[in-house]
Amino acid sequence: MDISKNNILSNVKETQHPELIGVDIFSGAGGLSLGAEMEGIKVQYAIELNSSAAKTFVRNHSGAKVICEDIRTLNPKEIIKDKNVFVIMGGPPCQGFSLSNTRNRTMDNPNNQLFKEFVRFVKELSPTWFVFENVWGLTKIDKGETQKMIETSFEELGYTVNSSILWASDYGVPQNRFRFFLVGNKHGVKFQFPPKQERKVTVEEAIGDLPLLNNGDNIESLPYRIPWSEASAYAQLMRSDSKVSMQNYVSRNNDLVIERYKHIGQGQNWRAIPEELMFNYADKKRCHSAIYKRLKADEPSVVISNYRKSMLIHPHQHRGLSVREAARIQSFPDNFIFEGPISHIQQQIGNAVPPLLAKAVMHQILSYIQEYE
Repeated sequence: MDISKNNILSNVKETQHPELIGVDIFSGAGGLSLGAEMEGIKVQYAIELNSSAAKTFVRNHSGAKVICEDIRTLNPKEIIKDKNVFVIMGGPPCQGFSLSNTRNRTMDNPNNQLFKEFVRFVKELSPTWFVFENVWGLTKIDKGETQKMIETSFEELGYTVNSSILWASDYGVPQNRFRFFLVGNKHGVKFQFPPKQERKVTVEEAIGDLPLLNNGDNIESLPYRIPWSEASAYAQLMRSDSKVSMQNYVSRNNDLVIERYKHIGQGQNWRAIPEELMFNYADKKRCHSAIYKRLKADEPSVVISNYRKSMLIHPHQHRGLSVREAARIQSFPDNFIFEGPISHIQQQIGNAVPPLLAKAVMHQILSYIQEYE
């Protein structure tokens, strides 16, 4: 499944470390892998069950062997054979751990047991490092006992571990997204999480140079709205070597939804919609605060999960976000191309680890190499 890759970011390390092999399990589109590759780690293997996400990974990670199968059926040593693995990374499916999922937030849910497959791969392959990522709600299950049980599973394999909840906006990502990270080292090094950046990147800085679009637009390629020299530093970084904005896809909303959008100011949500336009909601008390949320231009975005289902609204235009805008807010560069139907792409973006957040963690990991060598 190898395929040639564009230059994903102009600041990808010129000096790769071919001896530093990465393995990405539950990889999704490959946000963690992209962050690792920015730091010179060569991700050679990925495992992802979703076929659209696996195709996205293949397209954007040249030379990686991508296995689109159920991880529970795989033998790690048959895949990797005799190679030494530097880091295993991944985020087991997290829907069951989410605090919004009250019915499945127990360890009786089979999906919540998939972390054991991560432990199994670490046990079999004995990487120097592992990076386990998940929703922050994992830390709240059973008053923290689930987190302790997962950490103990790795400690019993001889790993020194440390965990933290990281805010993506502290690491150059224009989004107030917070995720649980657990990092382990087999040589006794206790990982210290990277220092935060003081300055936050805003939504306007992230997407202000992208094309003006309409509800339902499905345009593969469009010129940028402003020249590179006038774009923000963040937009320049995301544009990399791209000459045009790709995948300008906007889900089409019906006229009623668009009329609702017109009543919502920046930072407001469904509560700003007039009562007569909400007639088809039987119980508005059940509406989540993130529904019909218009982004604020001068702040980082709210969480980009499945932004179509939650009806996130462009800060200035009466429409939902485009694929490219959502990818920018997740810190995917413009030459990262997603595969599959638009609904699959939207889910891939929402599920991904922001590459710049992953890059910060991987940069910190590499700073310890001399310590254990």
